[in-house]
Amino acid sequence: MPLTRSRLYGALALSATLTLTGLIAGCNPPAPTPEATASAGSPSASGSPSEAAAGGDKLVIAWAKWTPADQLQKLVADYTKETGTTVEVQQIPWSDFENKVKLTWSSQSPDYDLVIGDSQWLGKASTAGHYVDLTDWSKTNVPMADMAKSAVTEYGEYPAGSGKLWGLPCEEDALAFAYRKDLFDDAKNKAAFKAKYGKELAPPDTWEDFQHVAEFFTQPDKKLYGAALFYAKQYDGVTMGFDSVLWGFGGKLSDPSGKKIDGVLNDATGVKALQFYTDLKKFTPPGSENFYFDECLRAFQQGQVAMAESWFAFLPDLNDAAKNKYKGQTGYFMVPKGPAGRFVQLGGQGISISAYSKKQDAAKKFLSWFEKEDTQKKWVALGGLTANTKVAATDAFKNAAPYNAVFASSVPFLKDFYNTPDYSELLSSAQKNLNAAVAGAMSPKEALDTLAKEQQKVVDAAK
Repeated sequence: MPLTRSRLYGALALSATLTLTGLIAGCNPPAPTPEATASAGSPSASGSPSEAAAGGDKLVIAWAKWTPADQLQKLVADYTKETGTTVEVQQIPWSDFENKVKLTWSSQSPDYDLVIGDSQWLGKASTAGHYVDLTDWSKTNVPMADMAKSAVTEYGEYPAGSGKLWGLPCEEDALAFAYRKDLFDDAKNKAAFKAKYGKELAPPDTWEDFQHVAEFFTQPDKKLYGAALFYAKQYDGVTMGFDSVLWGFGGKLSDPSGKKIDGVLNDATGVKALQFYTDLKKFTPPGSENFYFDECLRAFQQGQVAMAESWFAFLPDLNDAAKNKYKGQTGYFMVPKGPAGRFVQLGGQGISISAYSKKQDAAKKFLSWFEKEDTQKKWVALGGLTANTKVAATDAFKNAAPYNAVFASSVPFLKDFYNTPDYSELLSSAQKNLNAAVAGAMSPKEALDTLAKEQQKVVDAAK
């Protein structure tokens, strides 16, 4: 997500989350009084989760409030029919989502049996004992061989490469691009592009091609720009947008151990990648330093741009004629590849069992049912995005939405960013400095040097 994951309005919650960090890390914090819990905004203040925790054949899943959660609530009706166990998907506004979940962690509350959370929560949740270890159980109870490897590792594994699983894929998501087919297919545009660049006008496959197409369509006098990109300081916006470029150019966030950042992130390759990404800004609409997924989609829907970056989970907005007047002329393509290959920033969320649930066996049975191939087919029929490679390879999935085939093609290239216990500090620094580079307040080299030094201090302090 990485919205995926909470790639949504998380900035509203970030400062409060940082405040909670010390409390959450503790393994045995004192339980708050009911009055304190209610005043803090704990989910139990609403009544329904605590009733579920008290008994009865009911499971409660915590997730953010968005369309995939609605889809899951529809799906679990089948589980109730099959088992008699009711499942409530309790939807929490994105602005409160992370904080509410972490409040249940700090109080060791049984309010939630399962949590559909961001992959970057894994470090904290696993090391502090908030999630149940699923490593051995998953080997015989879910079709691990049918799941995309990247989805398993990024949504469930911590530490990286350890094979220890704390979650399983739920709503897989990734970055993608939408484009205006009417502009790309226009005969005059095609002839002019070929005359200028010596190649056919087509959805770009490389970042170099992307730059050429963005430049070609940037016509401020016609209020048209080449692209809308993730540049915002909001939550993880510019970091998500830049990472795929960084990796595509051959850059790295750190060395393999994750302990050395200064001298790795800000090497010549990293600086070249950030220079490229900031240079693209001149082909984006005015004010694009504040663009994240919402602004990118809006610019596309308003006819301001020829190409727009998005998460797959939000592309239904472009497949809705009431929201997108260009629906019939909208196409989709994968994140371009760079000199070092293609890397697609992962989004979405995995699903984990709360260590404080009193119904962990029932939660495991639900997980086993959810990951079954037949269930995943129903999930994608409702609009969900699956990590099951068999289901993703079917024509039924690829034809269910105009962007699903692009999603299936993107899955092998997924890569994630920070999921260590100190991810929030790493992300905060990245957002601040990368956005400063995009906005022109710092040069790409200055921004990466500052970022690398700040992140190195965070990592060193955590040793």
